[in-house]
Amino acid sequence: MTDRRRKQKFSVYGDGCSDDEVSIFHSINMRKTRNTVEFHPDGRVGSGRRLWWDECDGPDYPEDEFRKEFRMSKSTFELICSELRSVICEDDEDIPVKKRVAVCIRRLATAEPFRLVSKRFGISIPACRESVLVVCSAIRTVLMPKYLRWPDKTSLRKTKHDFEAISGIPNVVGSMSATHIPATPPSSPSPAAYFNKKQTEKNGKASYTVALQGVVDQNGFFTDVCIGWPGSMSDAQVLQKSALFQRANGGLFTGAWVVGSKGYPLMDWVLVPYNRRRLTWTQHGFNEKIGEIQRVAKETFRRLKGRWFCLQKNSDFELQDLGFVVGACCVLHNICEMRGDGFDSDHWGFEFVVEEEEEEEMAGEVDSRSVSSMEARDAIAHNLLHHACY
Repeated sequence: MTDRRRKQKFSVYGDGCSDDEVSIFHSINMRKTRNTVEFHPDGRVGSGRRLWWDECDGPDYPEDEFRKEFRMSKSTFELICSELRSVICEDDEDIPVKKRVAVCIRRLATAEPFRLVSKRFGISIPACRESVLVVCSAIRTVLMPKYLRWPDKTSLRKTKHDFEAISGIPNVVGSMSATHIPATPPSSPSPAAYFNKKQTEKNGKASYTVALQGVVDQNGFFTDVCIGWPGSMSDAQVLQKSALFQRANGGLFTGAWVVGSKGYPLMDWVLVPYNRRRLTWTQHGFNEKIGEIQRVAKETFRRLKGRWFCLQKNSDFELQDLGFVVGACCVLHNICEMRGDGFDSDHWGFEFVVEEEEEEEMAGEVDSRSVSSMEARDAIAHNLLHHACY
């Protein structure tokens, strides 16, 4: 398929500096009313000068600048620090919990090299790396059960109502999609499993990824995620390996639908578009309506990757750690969206690349478990056309 990529650059500077270093000097040195930070070649911070982080943490630091640097409001940042303070301890370098959280969020938001993060915060590179992993682990342990969970019955009724208002399709409890996160493959036992053929063809170089499957509600909040299966697996294969699939077999979705793309099989609880080459008017109309629900999940993934730029860059984390990082990003996405923190990539000051959605591999139209669901889908399509005529 044709490789279509839209790339936006928001700043252009002279030669002699990397984009990351330019960003640092732009955010610090261009503010003439504030103190600057002197960076030495070995990463030490000049005496008598304020650290970049000390400036950001000051009471007079502008709210809009803080949002630009950390992708969230000051109040949201303080909430996260408060929730995590009881489980994150200061390390051997006596780094305060607030600074450790800031190191983590800055790294997730910008994917800056650790050498630059180290200079911003005045701590060692190993301490930066440890802070990211410790905070991400704490986010998944403490905040995920609170902010990323399957809705209760009252919330599900609202979700069904809102999705039906969007599409006319009843009993939809979630919109499901998947994306791929760049990863460093393991040296053994099977690095080939993480080889992503489609990404390799698009990028012109060997690409290794892990899959992220997510279900979102009508507001674009994640309600279920499955992280870490090798990038060579199809969406349908990842679904079968997920805890969501096991819960569905236990009766979680009786009488309800999760809407997926054509990369998923039609099942008693997974509703997907018709993928035949020649569609009737009824089938075409159904696909258009179900597309309205699919767009909710696709927009959610776009905002997730746009806010947390580390999900677009090649990771220098080990595979066993990458799952904690990705999971933390999903939780932070929910927190920011729930609290109304704006998504403003145009003013975040970093190159932002949006990959066009590639054509998904079609799952089998007829699944051995889906005979009854085919009839149910046909009935929904018929009702949609009937209501459109009156």
